[in-house]
Amino acid sequence: MPNNKLNHQVTESPVIPASQSLPEITLKVIILGTILTVILAAANAYLGLRVGQTISASIPAAIISMSILRFFRNSNILENTMVQTMASVGESLISGVAFILPAMIILHAWSGFYYWQTVFLSLLGGTIGVLFTIPLRRALLLDRTLRYPEGIAISNVLKASVTNEKSDMKCLTYGGLAGGVISLFQIGFQILTDTFDFWVRSSSSVFGFELGLSPALIAAGYIVGINVAISFLVGILIGWVAGVPILAWIFGTPAGASTDAVNTLYQSYIRYIGVGTMLVGSIWTLFTLLKPITQSISASFTTLKKAKQDKIMGIHAIRTEKDIPINYVLWASILILIPLFILIAGHLVPDHSPVSHSFRVLICGFSAIYVLIGGFVFCSISAYFAGLIGSSNTPVSGLVVSALLILCLALLAFFNTVGGVHGRELLGVVLGIGTCVIMGVSIAISNDTMQDLKVGQMLGATPWKQQMMLIFGVVVASFVVPPILDLLYHAYGIGGVFPHPGMSKAQMLSAPQAVLMAAVAQGVYTHNLPWLMLGVGAVIAVICIGIDEIVKQFGTRLPVLAVGLSIYLPMNTTIPVVIGGLLSYIIQLRLNSKYKPRVQHEHEIAAHRHRGLLLACGIVAGASIMGVILAIPFALKETSDALKIMPDQLMPLAGILSIIVTFFLCTWVYRVVMKK
Repeated sequence: MPNNKLNHQVTESPVIPASQSLPEITLKVIILGTILTVILAAANAYLGLRVGQTISASIPAAIISMSILRFFRNSNILENTMVQTMASVGESLISGVAFILPAMIILHAWSGFYYWQTVFLSLLGGTIGVLFTIPLRRALLLDRTLRYPEGIAISNVLKASVTNEKSDMKCLTYGGLAGGVISLFQIGFQILTDTFDFWVRSSSSVFGFELGLSPALIAAGYIVGINVAISFLVGILIGWVAGVPILAWIFGTPAGASTDAVNTLYQSYIRYIGVGTMLVGSIWTLFTLLKPITQSISASFTTLKKAKQDKIMGIHAIRTEKDIPINYVLWASILILIPLFILIAGHLVPDHSPVSHSFRVLICGFSAIYVLIGGFVFCSISAYFAGLIGSSNTPVSGLVVSALLILCLALLAFFNTVGGVHGRELLGVVLGIGTCVIMGVSIAISNDTMQDLKVGQMLGATPWKQQMMLIFGVVVASFVVPPILDLLYHAYGIGGVFPHPGMSKAQMLSAPQAVLMAAVAQGVYTHNLPWLMLGVGAVIAVICIGIDEIVKQFGTRLPVLAVGLSIYLPMNTTIPVVIGGLLSYIIQLRLNSKYKPRVQHEHEIAAHRHRGLLLACGIVAGASIMGVILAIPFALKETSDALKIMPDQLMPLAGILSIIVTFFLCTWVYRVVMKK
């Protein structure tokens, strides 16, 4: 109830009233917003390809904006809002691209991230995502049942005092330095390691464990919290602690060293169990969103009707209610079909596809229309979820998988109608994945856009100016995303595909969502998926859904998509997330014990939580940016050992040192967060 009350108050009384007009889009805002968009996109590209998750850039962008603009005379809170609005686009757009587009490389349809194709996929998807939220804005922002938890948090950060700005910037800086230095010694110098494994072979099976010690993933675990950490732990127990020895006992122990045997089991069986779990989890997620879909579409048409009535009656919207004119939005949405069709037909579909010209036009035209109609439905769901549970918790990947399945099944029906599927599998896969890159970007952007518009509503920003900044952010991010992704690919490899021989498998970017997309699209057309493993994963998902429905009555959750993701991901990627989640839980228990009664000390507890969140965001940003920086020498020398100084015979020592450093990192985070 307190949160709901706060939401009502903010809705009625923005910080800057509609009658007051302040500078919003200025030269310094555009320059600072552009710089932060590029930096935050680069940082999240590495994290998204490595673990399949990105960290919300809104709060760090808001804090950095405040810390810089305070040195300019006459800067104001609405300028900070515009910088935060634009900068957050970089993180959202990169997640939409990095989660799906690497599937083209994994399928060997592309040999790298082609620049102009990637630019236009990002540009069209991002523009559609912004356009589709405009008719939803009034309805969703005035819905009193939607609390926009992250939007309220961002607005509170933007309203922070000068003293809090200095403290917040210090936490981000210290966290960034810690994450960057540790990553430099792990990935660059290799004095430390981010993986420590121990597997032993018995006569009929394989047993052991694998530790992950990445500071970025530990901090990411701290941010997502204990529920996701427990879900990841459940997936680890199912897929690795129990799954590896059981599968080795059933199917036989693969030849080679213990580590190689485990990798073979993972590639052949375990990851498909994870795919099955995530597929059923995605379908369940879509099923639970049927009501929000109906509400969002209904609210959209109601908003359109009201806008026409106001125009006829000569009613002019006040400053804080002015969107980009709805007639511009409608015409833009229709006209965007032209570049959509050109991009899909001319630059995505393979040139020598075994189909007639008329059939090629038919399926490409259908795909373009699907982006428009299906995209609006899924963008509406995504925007609704920004208000219901926040941007960080919105299941973007689940929505994209659902969109991909629907499109691939529809294309399969076309193929079966005209000549069958044989020989056209690559066409269907490339067309489905390429089209869903556009939808994935639009889904991610619509979610971020609705959150930013909520922040603007609470602070008194002008909506059409926010929407223009969002589109400008999409343009900037679209042109910088391709070289960032291509640099990372040539430095580390992606999804089991390496651009150069002899590259390290341990440092490869797993791109889990992209591998899932490739597996789903291929499975629809080739019918050669390991259905037994997928079935096992589906059963696991059903059990997890049942448990989740029970435990949510007691205030906790077991997200089925998180369980499936942890089965699919290597253990060295999920273990640090568990470590971070457990650390955040221990700190919360300690705070609850220290401040009693809790109701009277909620402000103090919130201050400690805020400090921990900022510290974790700093660690993630520092480690992720260091990964991008190190990609430069790695790509130039075509090896990830370019800066290695640890001798091979001392590499076991690197694992021991990393465990010690990880312990001290967690201890340091605990002490900083608990400090008065």
